[in-house]
Amino acid sequence: MKPEKILYVDDEAIALKYFERLVGPLAPVLTANSVDEGRAVLSVHGADIAVLVCDQRMPGERGNELLRHARTHYPHIVRMLTTAYSEIGEAIDAINTGEIYRYIAKPWELESLRSDLKNALELSALRSERDELVRDKMLAQQSRLVSGRLSSLLVIGAGADPAAYERALFRFAQAALWVGAQEPAVDWHRWDHADLQQAEARRGAGVVLQVRSWLERFGARQDDAHALAQLAAVLGAEVRDGVLHLARTEPCTALLTAPAGGSASAHDCAWLAWQLWTQGRFGLHSAGEGWVVAPAKDEPLPKDWLADAMERLGSLA
Repeated sequence: MKPEKILYVDDEAIALKYFERLVGPLAPVLTANSVDEGRAVLSVHGADIAVLVCDQRMPGERGNELLRHARTHYPHIVRMLTTAYSEIGEAIDAINTGEIYRYIAKPWELESLRSDLKNALELSALRSERDELVRDKMLAQQSRLVSGRLSSLLVIGAGADPAAYERALFRFAQAALWVGAQEPAVDWHRWDHADLQQAEARRGAGVVLQVRSWLERFGARQDDAHALAQLAAVLGAEVRDGVLHLARTEPCTALLTAPAGGSASAHDCAWLAWQLWTQGRFGLHSAGEGWVVAPAKDEPLPKDWLADAMERLGSLA
């Protein structure tokens, strides 16, 4: 729901009533008679408030303090200051420091007041539409980011073990789907498309080096018990009754879900490297309240498993 209410804060009761009567036909009005009360109203109704109008001169804290608070905690709200003409310097300072959109001089002129508030409501609506578009873009980009990472891991796997990489990546993607991989955090104010792609490419190169290091560390493959013991040592897990019991599944998803812009740590790459080392012989399964890694059935891979995994991981993001 888009914010559509106006909050007016003034210590004069008559001014609150007058404002509500004049502005009520434009939008629902909330009122508060102090900065503290204004903060309380914001804490409850902040998401519904489109415009905040605050008087400057009040006992205790001044209006610009509340406007500064709103700028920090409710940046979607269009902030306005109302003040007497003799205090115009304070209003100009508030505009210059980004605390307010504009000021309304007292005493009010009815048509001017309504016009200013109508413009502020329209600005709030435009901001809401912009924010919705940004959110849609973020969701689409995050979906593509997860899919792109899985694709790059398939290429990395092919370089590490051309004979069995696809099965290993199938097990990797299957585990991520079962535990519910979360979307990677992306600061879209920081990244444009080219910079993000560059960061992801460098991250992929780092994964290659980490995977190679792990494969050398694991050494020659022996039996299933040896393989599970190797993974247990890396993840700090326990092998019981021929299966490895995992208390945490983050190591199984870190390569897909880590925030954009960072490099992949050795620990992040261990699960993928281990799957490549064991040629995808093990799968992740739920067991009661936890998860276990155990030998998996040697069955033909689904024909379109990669496309299916990309689509499903993207929907999780």
